[in-house]
Amino acid sequence: MSAGPVLLVTGGSRGIGAAVCVAAAKAGWRVAVNYATNRDAADAVVGAIEAAGGSAIAVQGDVGSEADIQAMFAAVDAAFGRLDGLVNNAGIVGPTARIDEMSVERLERMFRINVTGSIRCAAEAVRRMSTRYGGKGGAIVNISSAAAVLGSPAQYVDYAASKGAIDTFTIGLAREVATEGIRVNAIRPGVIDTEIHASGGLPDRARDLAPTIPVQRPGTAEEVADAVLYLLSDKATYVTGAILNVSGGR
Repeated sequence: MSAGPVLLVTGGSRGIGAAVCVAAAKAGWRVAVNYATNRDAADAVVGAIEAAGGSAIAVQGDVGSEADIQAMFAAVDAAFGRLDGLVNNAGIVGPTARIDEMSVERLERMFRINVTGSIRCAAEAVRRMSTRYGGKGGAIVNISSAAAVLGSPAQYVDYAASKGAIDTFTIGLAREVATEGIRVNAIRPGVIDTEIHASGGLPDRARDLAPTIPVQRPGTAEEVADAVLYLLSDKATYVTGAILNVSGGR
């Protein structure tokens, strides 16, 4: 394999995660494509990267499981021997519901995957990248959501709350590791045309919300990936603790 920097993208087998993996590989990163259950989708992303001359591996792991997180990072260590970047992209939404209709089980799963999983992955990345541990530094990009500031009433307030937690975590971690060579930023995507809407029971949500977006259309996964790659790059060396809206003005 080449000697390029190594990036782990959680939830890298589809949607925004897949677009980030492909864009990163084109920019010279060696990419670990994480997936929870869909190995075929992850292999397809790896295949596309390799076909274009890049280097990638598929790494199984559910970020809602501590054992899986440990195994995922161990696999990256074994394959590449280093880590230079993490994109905390893995996340879920639930079916549209009011808060008084949501079960405790739904809430626990939402926060275990969207919040605890992201924090735990960041912790493992810090252990590998921080100069405090002998690392050479690196970058973490957390994928938040415009829902963090909009609240998503009558749709999924729990998801919005989980992304609000990611915003706060981003700011705090950025300040915590700023002297250790690690930059931490976040992207807040708006309405992006990916499969996540169908998983929440609203497959046409991106199209239906287009008239409410100032630019009158949903965004693409590739547009979000471009912003992620900027924050990972040396062009953003003085950017940390930032939360960048990629939302079409919404």
